[in-house]
Amino acid sequence: MVGKLAQKKTTLKKTKEEKPKKEKEIITPEISIGMVGHVDHGKTTLVKALSGIWTDTHSEEIKRGITIKLGYADVSLYKCEKCDEYSKDEKCHKCGKKAKFLRKVSLVDAPGHESLMATMLSGASIIDGALLLVSANEKCPQPQTREHLMALKISGITNVIIVQNKIDTVDEARALENYNQIKGFVKGTEFENSPIIPVSAQQSVNIGELIRAIEDCIPTPKRDPAKDPIMLVARSFDINKPGIDGKNIVGGVLGGALKQGVLNVGDTVEIRPGRSIEERNQKVWKSVITKIVGLKYGNTDVQQAHPGGTFGLLTSLDPAIVKSDSLGGSVLGIEGKLPPLWNELSLKIYLMERVVGVEGDVSVSPINLHEVLMMNINSSSTVGVATEIKKDTLKCRLKLPICAEKGSKITISRRIGDRFRLIGYGIIQ
Repeated sequence: MVGKLAQKKTTLKKTKEEKPKKEKEIITPEISIGMVGHVDHGKTTLVKALSGIWTDTHSEEIKRGITIKLGYADVSLYKCEKCDEYSKDEKCHKCGKKAKFLRKVSLVDAPGHESLMATMLSGASIIDGALLLVSANEKCPQPQTREHLMALKISGITNVIIVQNKIDTVDEARALENYNQIKGFVKGTEFENSPIIPVSAQQSVNIGELIRAIEDCIPTPKRDPAKDPIMLVARSFDINKPGIDGKNIVGGVLGGALKQGVLNVGDTVEIRPGRSIEERNQKVWKSVITKIVGLKYGNTDVQQAHPGGTFGLLTSLDPAIVKSDSLGGSVLGIEGKLPPLWNELSLKIYLMERVVGVEGDVSVSPINLHEVLMMNINSSSTVGVATEIKKDTLKCRLKLPICAEKGSKITISRRIGDRFRLIGYGIIQ
């Protein structure tokens, strides 16, 4: 009898040991949130307070102390239902119990410096909402605060939270004065009712209330996975280190976000406009065809990418093709199912009354024939030369071709002094 019981226990133990382990669910970001605002108002510091990641990793960024290229970081959001506290941590700070997971979001850190406006506009094309940072220890609005808010409006980003940062550097009276300046700045705009959340990104103060506002004001939009995939490529780079053994070289990497559809590891994809080559002494652009060999959200490998967050796409391309963001601004999708490529544009234009981003009140004058303009669409920046102008239409020749659908919105900036300033937008006809 004892022998039978022992045998039974052994059998039960063996069965328990052989039971297959449940694989851990991979959670990917549902939305992308842009961090925008004037230079040095704390965008990168706030990304670190939320995600623990410092996104200024480019050597020139570290040297100059500003964001030059778009940076990315993911953060998971939680809520303690007992304490009604929001956090970026799994455990509640008040009661210590496990909090409820809400969703994962991607943070896109956009440059605030006036000379890097094109990069900021590129970032606006891949986000679902934005945090507009305003420093409590400076007068509001600063030039790029106004310019970035207008860029969000033109890009169709309506879910905006205003973050009054650096409250640890001012007293209560100055914080209230700055708050009233912010309210006056957004009065009469689409963002008049946007919440204003005071925080200290440096000291991680009031981050929970900011997360609460994100959950209340930036919902996850409905996506249609059946649509043909369209990826907006914001970055492209070579991750191989100098001196690596040739056998261990990996293909080029693209970073960006899916506008629609899904992408899978193993898919063959097309990239437009692709590469420029010389043909019969002329510069022409050729699409690039490659295979997806890997997909990454942060450091997590996945088999499928969905719209919502930013991700890395590993390709079989020669790393030399993608280095230094050479494919940044491209559009990626299934071969033969991408939007058309434009070398020339016909636009219905809408110019603003005042130039955005400059001190003082400067009126926007009509566009001149042969004027050089900077244009941004999706994640692409190009230069257009005006070749024909009518009352509300503009034809222009592009220095770099763009891949876009008819009816797409394209921002227009003009050189004023030594900088390009936002003056309006156009619709592709």
